[in-house]
Amino acid sequence: MKLIAGVDEVGRGSLIGPVYAAAVILNKSINRKLLKDSKSLTKSNREILSKYIKENSIWAVGKASVKEIEKINILQASLLAMKRAIRKLKKRPTIVFVDGNKLPKIENYKLRAVIKGDQKMPSISAASIIAKVSRDKMITKLGKKFKGYYWDKNYGYGTRQHLKAIKNLGITSQHRKTFSPINKIK
Repeated sequence: MKLIAGVDEVGRGSLIGPVYAAAVILNKSINRKLLKDSKSLTKSNREILSKYIKENSIWAVGKASVKEIEKINILQASLLAMKRAIRKLKKRPTIVFVDGNKLPKIENYKLRAVIKGDQKMPSISAASIIAKVSRDKMITKLGKKFKGYYWDKNYGYGTRQHLKAIKNLGITSQHRKTFSPINKIK
């Protein structure tokens, strides 16, 4: 039986926290019509679908830390998170479809890049949903520790509100110091 995995990442453009990736092998019984790019879904729909996907799939999440992002850059850290997610799958996929135009370096796996894959392939859509819900939950928890940055609303992205908070409260240990405008703040 051919096992097809989809992989996507989330958090590349955020100013804080780790980058997450998910790998998903969908069960035959899952309703593929429900699966869409995570960015096109409401928060509550993403959470419902994430639970549904987890109950009806083989899935895994990988991440790369802020330190890793700063050491190897965000693209390489995203590929590392993807590699970790693929390797954590409980079954080995026959082929892995990766959202985007870059592939993680992973020996003895058949990989294919799919531009806009999160809009074209249900398994990649499912991965985008699980990755987004997983990262959003972690960032929301961080927001309780680092009050005043509104991470429960902006998830660390460079919104006007977040940038104003950085100006008023300073940079935290979770901020990516190599990212603009963080790298310009003393």
